[in-house]
Formats: sequence, C-alpha cells, structure tokens
Amino acid sequence: MKKLLRLLVIQLFTAAVALGAFSNPVHAETFETDAQLAAEWQAAWDFYKFYECATAPLPLTGRSQVKRDISIDIDAPIEHVFAAYSNVNNHLGLHSFLKRVVTHKDWTEAGTHYIDFTAIEDIPVVAGIPVTSKTHAQQRIHPDGFFYETDSWSLPNVVTHQKIVFEDLGDGGTRVTEHLTFEASVLLIDFTVTNGVSSHEETQEGLKEAIESGAL
Repeated sequence: MKKLLRLLVIQLFTAAVALGAFSNPVHAETFETDAQLAAEWQAAWDFYKFYECATAPLPLTGRSQVKRDISIDIDAPIEHVFAAYSNVNNHLGLHSFLKRVVTHKDWTEAGTHYIDFTAIEDIPVVAGIPVTSKTHAQQRIHPDGFFYETDSWSLPNVVTHQKIVFEDLGDGGTRVTEHLTFEASVLLIDFTVTNGVSSHEETQEGLKEAIESGAL
C-alpha cells in the first residue's frame, strides 16, 4: 500500500509540473500560436508516446485502464458516413467543449492517412469557470478497411485509444462502433471514463443528425 501511495504522489507531482508547462490554468482570451501548439504536441509525444501503450498497466503503477464500446446507426451510405465522420474538423460545433482543431502534420503512407493534431477544449471544471484543455493526438485513417484509429494524450497523463469501425448494414445505412480504451490514474479513471463516454456519445448524435440532414 505504501508503494502504491508513493507512486500516486509521484504521478500527481509529475502532472502538476507538466500542467505548468503545457496548460492554461484558466481560460485565456488569447490563443497560442500553431507553432507553440506544435511544440507542445512534440513534447507530449516525447514525454509519452501515447500510441504505444496498448496493454493494460499493472495496478502497482497507480494507473488503470477501462474499455467501452458505443455504437450508432446512421441512415446514409458507408462511403459518405466514413468520409464525414473521420474528418475531425466536422466534430467542431457538435460538442460544447470543443473549440478548435490545429493540424500539425498530414500525410499518407502505404495507403494509411496520418494526421497529427491538437484539439482545444474549454471545460467548465470549477463553478462553471472554463479551463482550457489541450488534447494531443494522432489519427490513422484506413479507407480501404473503413475504420480509423486515434490515440491521444492530455493532462494529467490521460491516454485514450480509439478504433472506430464502419459497417455497411446493406439497406443504405451504416453502423458506427467506437471501441474506446481509457487509461488514467486510479484516482481519475472513473471521471475520465464517465466524461469521455458522454462526450463521444454527444458527438455521435451530432454527427448522425448532421449527416442525415445533409449538413455534412
């Protein structure tokens, strides 16, 4: 137990140090430049290569991993749904927290489309006062297989793995299933999962409405 508590203290201290370096404690009126965000993305990548952590961590690390699957059926052909859904810029305006997306690198290699980006969110944490959160992510889109993956890192050392799969229902409709894996401190994992799933469900509903209405 003492070892676990010591590890938790170390994690919280590390997060506090990183928070001072990477985050705005309260919503600021001025935005960081794209170059500054790109430097933070690279620092996050070097600090924690978030796409590599794909196995459940041991309890003694002070971290926990939880998996959740959520699905939604959209009345539109799979090609259209895939193109609209996999474009992260289409998620803007569909969730109250997400304010902007900054793309740092965009390239295709061996049939896979890679995008390195940072998502900026204003999250009301205390008494409705928004705190600016930056999620650094890499998306890998596989158009031949109708699925994409996104791995992300945000403070305080929260990692999210996503695999979004598109299934042709055969009647002009498409089922989208998000396989989500959340990794965080044992102290934060419940909050992370609850808010993460809620956020993804809200975005799913927004994308469904926008696609079916012809807005996307």
